[in-house]
Amino acid sequence: MISDSEKAKVDQVPLGSVLITVRGISKVYASKKSEVWALRDIDVDVIRGEYLSLMGPSGSGKSTLFNIIGALDKPSEGTVEIGPLNLPKLTSRELAYIRGNYIGYIFQAYNLIQSLTAMRNVALPCIFSGQTDDQAMAAAERVLKRVGLGDRMDHRPDQLSGGQQQRVAIARALVNDPAILLADEPTANLDLKTGSDIIALM
Repeated sequence: MISDSEKAKVDQVPLGSVLITVRGISKVYASKKSEVWALRDIDVDVIRGEYLSLMGPSGSGKSTLFNIIGALDKPSEGTVEIGPLNLPKLTSRELAYIRGNYIGYIFQAYNLIQSLTAMRNVALPCIFSGQTDDQAMAAAERVLKRVGLGDRMDHRPDQLSGGQQQRVAIARALVNDPAILLADEPTANLDLKTGSDIIALM
Protein backbone atom coordinates (compact mmCIF):
# COMPACT_ATOMS: atom_id res chain seq x y z
CA MET A 1 0.00 0.00 0.00
CA ILE A 2 1.28 3.51 -0.75
CA SER A 3 2.24 5.66 2.22
CA ASP A 4 0.16 8.47 3.69
CA SER A 5 2.81 10.99 2.59
CA GLU A 6 2.63 9.71 -1.01
CA LYS A 7 -1.18 9.92 -0.94
CA ALA A 8 -0.92 13.50 0.27
CA LYS A 9 1.49 14.41 -2.54
CA VAL A 10 -0.94 13.10 -5.16
CA ASP A 11 -3.97 14.68 -3.48
CA GLN A 12 -2.28 18.07 -3.21
CA VAL A 13 -1.00 18.43 -6.80
CA PRO A 14 -2.49 21.86 -7.62
CA LEU A 15 -4.42 22.80 -10.75
CA GLY A 16 -2.04 23.80 -13.52
CA SER A 17 0.76 21.52 -12.28
CA VAL A 18 1.94 18.31 -13.94
CA LEU A 19 -0.08 15.38 -12.60
CA ILE A 20 1.00 12.65 -15.05
CA THR A 21 4.51 12.32 -16.48
CA VAL A 22 5.18 9.78 -19.24
CA ARG A 23 8.80 9.29 -20.33
CA GLY A 24 10.21 6.91 -22.93
CA ILE A 25 7.23 4.58 -22.91
CA SER A 26 7.40 1.65 -25.29
CA LYS A 27 5.26 -1.46 -25.49
CA VAL A 28 6.27 -4.43 -27.62
CA TYR A 29 4.44 -7.71 -28.10
CA ALA A 30 7.01 -10.34 -29.05
CA SER A 31 6.68 -13.88 -30.30
CA LYS A 32 9.24 -16.32 -31.69
CA LYS A 33 8.59 -15.06 -35.21
CA SER A 34 7.95 -11.34 -34.86
CA GLU A 35 7.76 -8.20 -32.73
CA VAL A 36 4.86 -5.75 -32.80
CA TRP A 37 5.54 -2.32 -31.34
CA ALA A 38 2.28 -0.86 -30.05
CA LEU A 39 4.14 2.17 -28.64
CA ARG A 40 7.67 3.41 -29.14
CA ASP A 41 9.45 6.04 -27.01
CA ILE A 42 6.41 8.14 -26.01
CA ASP A 43 6.79 11.27 -23.86
CA VAL A 44 3.85 13.33 -22.57
CA ASP A 45 2.94 15.53 -19.62
CA VAL A 46 -0.67 15.87 -18.45
CA ILE A 47 -1.56 18.94 -16.40
CA ARG A 48 -4.08 18.75 -13.56
CA GLY A 49 -7.30 20.34 -14.81
CA GLU A 50 -6.42 19.73 -18.47
CA TYR A 51 -8.85 18.16 -20.95
CA LEU A 52 -6.67 16.17 -23.34
CA SER A 53 -7.78 14.26 -26.46
CA LEU A 54 -5.66 11.51 -28.02
CA MET A 55 -6.39 10.99 -31.72
CA GLY A 56 -5.12 8.50 -34.28
CA PRO A 57 -6.15 5.64 -36.59
CA SER A 58 -7.24 2.26 -35.31
CA GLY A 59 -4.25 0.22 -34.20
CA SER A 60 -2.02 3.21 -33.51
CA GLY A 61 -1.66 2.42 -29.79
CA LYS A 62 -4.23 4.74 -28.21
CA SER A 63 -5.82 2.09 -26.01
CA THR A 64 -2.41 0.68 -25.10
CA LEU A 65 -1.28 4.09 -23.84
CA PHE A 66 -4.64 4.49 -22.06
CA ASN A 67 -4.10 1.18 -20.26
CA ILE A 68 -0.53 2.01 -19.26
CA ILE A 69 -1.39 5.47 -17.90
CA GLY A 70 -4.38 3.92 -16.12
CA ALA A 71 -2.22 1.27 -14.40
CA LEU A 72 -4.04 -1.55 -16.21
CA ASP A 73 -0.88 -2.60 -18.08
CA LYS A 74 2.86 -2.16 -17.67
CA PRO A 75 5.20 -0.77 -20.36
CA SER A 76 8.08 -2.74 -21.86
CA GLU A 77 10.27 0.32 -21.32
CA GLY A 78 9.94 3.75 -19.74
CA THR A 79 8.20 5.33 -16.77
CA VAL A 80 4.76 6.65 -15.88
CA GLU A 81 4.43 8.83 -12.82
CA ILE A 82 1.28 10.06 -11.10
CA GLY A 83 2.49 12.75 -8.75
CA PRO A 84 5.46 11.11 -6.97
CA LEU A 85 4.45 7.54 -7.80
CA ASN A 86 6.35 5.59 -10.48
CA LEU A 87 3.68 3.13 -11.66
CA PRO A 88 5.92 0.46 -13.26
CA LYS A 89 7.74 0.07 -9.93
CA LEU A 90 4.61 -0.47 -7.84
CA THR A 91 3.34 -3.86 -6.71
CA SER A 92 0.02 -5.25 -7.97
CA ARG A 93 -1.54 -4.37 -4.60
CA GLU A 94 -0.29 -0.77 -4.82
CA LEU A 95 -1.50 -0.47 -8.43
CA ALA A 96 -4.94 -1.71 -7.36
CA TYR A 97 -5.01 1.06 -4.74
CA ILE A 98 -4.09 3.67 -7.37
CA ARG A 99 -6.78 2.41 -9.75
CA GLY A 100 -9.41 2.39 -7.03
CA ASN A 101 -8.69 5.80 -5.53
CA TYR A 102 -7.13 8.06 -8.16
CA ILE A 103 -8.32 6.91 -11.60
CA GLY A 104 -11.80 6.76 -13.12
CA TYR A 105 -12.29 4.70 -16.28
CA ILE A 106 -14.94 5.09 -18.96
CA PHE A 107 -14.65 2.11 -21.30
CA GLN A 108 -15.84 2.09 -24.91
CA ALA A 109 -17.96 -1.04 -24.30
CA TYR A 110 -19.27 0.29 -20.94
CA ASN A 111 -18.15 -2.89 -19.07
CA LEU A 112 -21.21 -2.88 -16.83
CA ILE A 113 -22.15 -5.99 -14.85
CA GLN A 114 -25.39 -7.13 -16.44
CA SER A 115 -26.87 -8.76 -13.33
CA LEU A 116 -26.51 -5.61 -11.21
CA THR A 117 -28.66 -2.50 -11.16
CA ALA A 118 -27.27 0.86 -12.23
CA MET A 119 -26.85 1.81 -8.57
CA ARG A 120 -24.95 -1.38 -7.72
CA ASN A 121 -22.70 -0.96 -10.77
CA VAL A 122 -21.84 2.58 -9.73
CA ALA A 123 -21.34 1.62 -6.09
CA LEU A 124 -18.71 -1.05 -6.81
CA PRO A 125 -15.65 1.26 -6.85
CA CYS A 126 -16.69 2.64 -3.46
CA ILE A 127 -17.00 -0.85 -1.99
CA PHE A 128 -13.60 -1.86 -3.44
CA SER A 129 -12.03 1.24 -1.88
CA GLY A 130 -13.25 0.21 1.58
CA GLN A 131 -16.49 2.14 2.05
CA THR A 132 -19.46 0.55 3.78
CA ASP A 133 -22.43 -0.58 1.71
CA ASP A 134 -24.51 2.35 2.97
CA GLN A 135 -21.78 4.84 2.10
CA ALA A 136 -21.30 3.29 -1.35
CA MET A 137 -25.02 3.34 -2.15
CA ALA A 138 -25.38 6.94 -1.00
CA ALA A 139 -22.46 7.99 -3.21
CA ALA A 140 -23.88 6.05 -6.17
CA GLU A 141 -27.29 7.68 -5.77
CA ARG A 142 -25.70 11.13 -5.61
CA VAL A 143 -23.67 10.73 -8.80
CA LEU A 144 -26.44 8.98 -10.75
CA LYS A 145 -28.68 11.96 -10.08
CA ARG A 146 -25.84 14.18 -11.26
CA VAL A 147 -25.77 12.40 -14.65
CA GLY A 148 -29.55 12.54 -15.00
CA LEU A 149 -30.39 8.94 -14.07
CA GLY A 150 -32.11 9.47 -10.75
CA ASP A 151 -35.17 7.63 -12.08
CA ARG A 152 -33.18 4.69 -13.50
CA MET A 153 -31.12 3.63 -10.48
CA ASP A 154 -32.90 0.28 -10.04
CA HIS A 155 -32.70 -0.68 -13.73
CA ARG A 156 -30.24 -3.28 -15.02
CA PRO A 157 -28.09 -2.46 -18.10
CA ASP A 158 -30.35 -4.46 -20.44
CA GLN A 159 -33.21 -2.18 -19.42
CA LEU A 160 -31.30 0.96 -20.41
CA SER A 161 -30.53 2.61 -23.75
CA GLY A 162 -26.96 2.91 -25.02
CA GLY A 163 -26.78 6.53 -23.90
CA GLN A 164 -28.12 5.65 -20.46
CA GLN A 165 -25.60 2.82 -20.08
CA GLN A 166 -22.81 5.23 -20.99
CA ARG A 167 -24.07 7.62 -18.31
CA VAL A 168 -23.94 4.77 -15.78
CA ALA A 169 -20.35 4.11 -16.89
CA ILE A 170 -19.54 7.80 -16.43
CA ALA A 171 -21.18 7.81 -12.99
CA ARG A 172 -19.12 4.78 -12.00
CA ALA A 173 -15.96 6.55 -13.14
CA LEU A 174 -16.84 9.69 -11.15
CA VAL A 175 -18.14 8.13 -7.93
CA ASN A 176 -14.81 8.13 -6.07
CA ASP A 177 -13.98 11.70 -7.22
CA PRO A 178 -10.81 10.58 -9.05
CA ALA A 179 -7.88 12.85 -9.82
CA ILE A 180 -7.73 11.35 -13.34
CA LEU A 181 -10.62 10.49 -15.65
CA LEU A 182 -9.74 8.24 -18.61
CA ALA A 183 -12.30 7.80 -21.39
CA ASP A 184 -11.62 5.33 -24.22
CA GLU A 185 -13.75 6.44 -27.21
CA PRO A 186 -16.70 7.22 -24.92
CA THR A 187 -19.01 8.25 -27.76
CA ALA A 188 -18.04 5.66 -30.39
CA ASN A 189 -21.24 3.59 -29.98
CA LEU A 190 -23.63 6.52 -29.64
CA ASP A 191 -25.69 8.67 -32.02
CA LEU A 192 -24.58 12.25 -32.66
CA LYS A 193 -26.96 13.91 -30.19
CA THR A 194 -26.29 11.45 -27.36
CA GLY A 195 -22.56 11.68 -28.05
CA SER A 196 -22.70 15.45 -27.84
CA ASP A 197 -24.60 15.21 -24.55
CA ILE A 198 -21.95 12.87 -23.13
CA ILE A 199 -19.10 15.21 -24.11
CA ALA A 200 -20.94 18.14 -22.52
CA LEU A 201 -21.49 16.09 -19.35
CA MET A 202 -17.80 15.16 -19.10
